[in-house]
Amino acid sequence: MSIIVDTSVWIDSFNPKINTPEKNSLIQLIQNDGPIYLCPVIYQEILQGIRDDKAFKRIKFILQQYRMIDIDIMHVTNHAVDLYRHLRKNGITIRKSIDCLIASYAIITDMYLLHNDSDFTQIASESKLKIFNRASLRQHHSTPPPTLP
Repeated sequence: MSIIVDTSVWIDSFNPKINTPEKNSLIQLIQNDGPIYLCPVIYQEILQGIRDDKAFKRIKFILQQYRMIDIDIMHVTNHAVDLYRHLRKNGITIRKSIDCLIASYAIITDMYLLHNDSDFTQIASESKLKIFNRASLRQHHSTPPPTLP
């Protein structure tokens, strides 16, 4: 099983004052050398918000230790457009359309998404998006990572 960790969880993980179940799951994944992936938009979202140069360099180095999903951006973008339109037709409005792009990376690559953002819960209710939780880890602990298209 492979896991994309959303910006919402990474940001919490860099803040020592925040304690969430998702942050704890990320810490556990890191400690166990879990199959953590990033997509370019998550990488960008995290780094563009860092004001301090020293913290920027440190966090950039940390993020570069994880695998980056490398698939055709237009394929993912078209999927995100279709996903957003499907959700709207079903009465669900996603606050940040970029979340449809992140969800599309997870859906296309058949990866789980670890998040702390209610938009993803709504997306998962009407799509093939798989949400990571501790039960997911127990169920799929021995599954090898997928081959990326």
